[in-house]
Amino acid sequence: MSSEPQLSTEFDRDTSVSEVSRTEDEAVFAADLAPGWQVGGGLNGGYLLATIGRALQQTVPKHPHPYSISAYYVGPGVAGEATISTRVVRLGGSSVTLAAELAQQGQRKITALATYGDHDTMPSEVRTTAQPPEMAPLEQCFPTSAAPEELRRIAPLMERMDLRLDPAYAGWAVGAPSGEGIIQGWFRLPEGRESDVLSLLLAVDALPPVTFDLGRPGWAPTVELTAHVRGLPAPGWLRVRHATRNVAGGMFEEDCEVWDSTDRLVAQARQLARLPRG
Repeated sequence: MSSEPQLSTEFDRDTSVSEVSRTEDEAVFAADLAPGWQVGGGLNGGYLLATIGRALQQTVPKHPHPYSISAYYVGPGVAGEATISTRVVRLGGSSVTLAAELAQQGQRKITALATYGDHDTMPSEVRTTAQPPEMAPLEQCFPTSAAPEELRRIAPLMERMDLRLDPAYAGWAVGAPSGEGIIQGWFRLPEGRESDVLSLLLAVDALPPVTFDLGRPGWAPTVELTAHVRGLPAPGWLRVRHATRNVAGGMFEEDCEVWDSTDRLVAQARQLARLPRG
């Protein structure tokens, strides 16, 4: 599948970066983080990860695809100017290890470590026991565009994507969470923008916090997020599933799977986040 740049859509504009300086091993990029990706007290972690992912992609263009990226969220990202510094840790023949930091007003917000390569050159064989999640058909799922105005005002992020939530795990919206710790749904970007590796970095953190299904609504700040991109997604809707098994010490883990329209598992992620404060 082609890795050519997508059309200039809102997602591409809002994650765009411009190179400010470069040395042999380090590059500095400027970004203008958009307010429309806010949720709760800060910008969405997946949006910030995708913006960092674009800077890393442009650091070593011969290795355009993330294989793995781990980010530590030191402080909440906010709308406005940001600087992303990237550094080559190791340059190999088929992959490169990179480090990155996103800062605003001289304060570090995110530090990340990633491995990049080229999925087009990787073996095409897939052997897996993983199965796509059972999910209600698209037409039976709830669009987040129908959420109450108050919720959309707190989380304008919901208007940046087309997200349809599976009603089996959307009872929290009417005060009846399932208690299973699962949220899942169909995902795509608007404006005809097909998914690619950068939008997968958004998708792994795009759904409401899985704690909503445990009866704990509210903003759940990410402490650490690791995403594995397992392949280039086929055109069409993605199916995204978030689940948790353990809430302890005021934190919870959130495991994510992203499946494309061909039933291929194209991304996996785990994050550690703080419980909403009620």
